[in-house]
This record gives sequence, structure tokens and C-alpha cells, in this order.
Amino acid sequence: MKPVTGVTPRVVKSDQEWREQLTAEEYHVLREAGTERAFTGEYTDTKTVGVYACRACGAELFRSSTKFESHCGWPSFFSPLAGDSVILREDRSLGMSRTEVLCATCHSHLGHVFEGEGFPTPTDQRYCINSISLTLRPDDGADEQS
Repeated sequence: MKPVTGVTPRVVKSDQEWREQLTAEEYHVLREAGTERAFTGEYTDTKTVGVYACRACGAELFRSSTKFESHCGWPSFFSPLAGDSVILREDRSLGMSRTEVLCATCHSHLGHVFEGEGFPTPTDQRYCINSISLTLRPDDGADEQS
């Protein structure tokens, strides 16, 4: 994965430290910008109320209140938790132009964001995030959201 230029991550680990901390699948997605297979992630259909954090460093990234059904095969959010929780950068891999989403704290790959797809959300954006990049922290006493 190409490093982010001009911004230093707050959490810095060697490649070996990341490999020791993460499973092979987590490492592939988070540190090598891989993608988990569609409709296989643990959070694709989850409706639990809480905060989604980066699996690599624990930084809070998305609230369940911004998660919506996009039927794309990965968890979808219409906005990150705060403007500085993620970094967006151009991704021209696979012969197309997309916008990659990275954790601002450790620069791990989370997924991609798409705009103008017509979803009835406040931002008209779809942050398409790999489940394996996230850890859900349920709110105390939280049930499912409707």
C-alpha cells in the first residue's frame, strides 16, 4: 500500500508489528488495501446501535446512525463520525478512478466512498467499508436500530 503523503499517522507500527497484531485476512485488507468478498462480512446487515472503530488501531470512525442499507455487499455509511476521522485519497487501481477511505489515525485501508448514486441520505455519499476493517462497539444497553 502506498503511504499517505504529507500526513503522518498518529499510530505508527512496523510491518512486522502489524502482521503480529492482525490476522492474515485483516492484514490483507487493512495494510495491503485488499477487499473482502461481498456479502461475507460480519457487519453487512448488522443493525446494532453503537460506534464502528478501526480494527487496526481502535480509532472511532462511524456511528450506527449513519449506516444504511445499500445492498452492495458491504456495510455502508453516509458520513464518517468526524471530518478528521478518515482520509480520502484518489485510487486509480483496477483501471478506474475511485476515492479510497483510510483511517486518519493509522492510515489503514477501510474501503471507498462513492457519490451521486441517488441514495436517500443527507450526503448522497456511500462509504462502502470492509467489515473486516471495523470493530463494532455497541452502546451500553443498545438494541437494534429500526
